[in-house]
Amino acid sequence: MPVFACIIIVFGLIKKVAVFDVFLKGAKEGMQILYSIAPTIIGLVFAVDLLRSSGAIDVLCSFIEPAADFLGFPPEIVPMVLLRPVSGSGSTALLTSLFETSGPDSFAGRVASVLAGSSETTFYAIAMYFGCIRVKKIRHTLFAAILADMTAAVMSVITVRLYFGTS
Repeated sequence: MPVFACIIIVFGLIKKVAVFDVFLKGAKEGMQILYSIAPTIIGLVFAVDLLRSSGAIDVLCSFIEPAADFLGFPPEIVPMVLLRPVSGSGSTALLTSLFETSGPDSFAGRVASVLAGSSETTFYAIAMYFGCIRVKKIRHTLFAAILADMTAAVMSVITVRLYFGTS
């Protein structure tokens, strides 16, 4: 990073750009963006914490796990499938917990690993990027993103089955 910063400064000096002034202008714009998206991010974090602490995620998982088991999904990954689109840190905590209980080389551990690497924190990304540019109509983006999350979950199971089998 220090070398990269030095290259930028040298390049700016060669081009006769007021490097420090441009830096301050960018920092000011960054703070304005942070100020504009902070309420959205705070609301999202609050909602995730509320769902986790109230037990709503556990109740939802108990309804979905029988169907997931019937379809060949390991029931252990259902909480991660539900939480991954909402919270990266929450899904990482679930992944770590799953590794401790089932093991990283178990079928569920492998599926969860592929899912973690191939999916996005959809609601966070939408809140961040769309909130930054003040887009309010996110209906089609949200539908496509949730469809992509479901596809990632299904393809994680299929991929692990193809490469490793079910055990």
